[in-house]
Amino acid sequence: MRLLIIADTHLPKRARALPEEVWRAAEAADLVVHAGDWVNVALLDELEARARRLIGVYGNNDGPELRARLPEVAHADVDGLRLSVVHETGPAKGREKRCAAAFPDTDVLVFGHSHIPWDSTAEGGLRLLNPGSPTDRRRQPECTYLTADVEGGALTGVRLHGLPRR
Repeated sequence: MRLLIIADTHLPKRARALPEEVWRAAEAADLVVHAGDWVNVALLDELEARARRLIGVYGNNDGPELRARLPEVAHADVDGLRLSVVHETGPAKGREKRCAAAFPDTDVLVFGHSHIPWDSTAEGGLRLLNPGSPTDRRRQPECTYLTADVEGGALTGVRLHGLPRR
């Protein structure tokens, strides 16, 4: 199963649209995961229409319309992989320990908020992933997103993709 993992799209404030490369990845994926800060409900509508399956949560910049349609935290079984999605996990210091305690029945936790890519594993095996942002690099060298595969209940082939500057 192919996954596209994105967060912090901030449309249309940080960009007018998702980059075409991200749309191609969304259409090729079996599952699109969005970890919040959509900002505009139009992107949710378009991803729902174009993705085979979508799991998303709202972020701190998402208003009432998005909050009415999305949960704060999402949990899903993805071919035997226990996936959770949340927008914010707090400061980087202590993140693994804090998240392992908060998500004891999760194999992979996807989060956003910082716009900083993150890939670590907590003691006990919880994998934490932040795809960065495909539209707002902030202090990062480039905008980013993640792809991954799920095989036999395990996450494999995690890849961070950098996007060319526009």
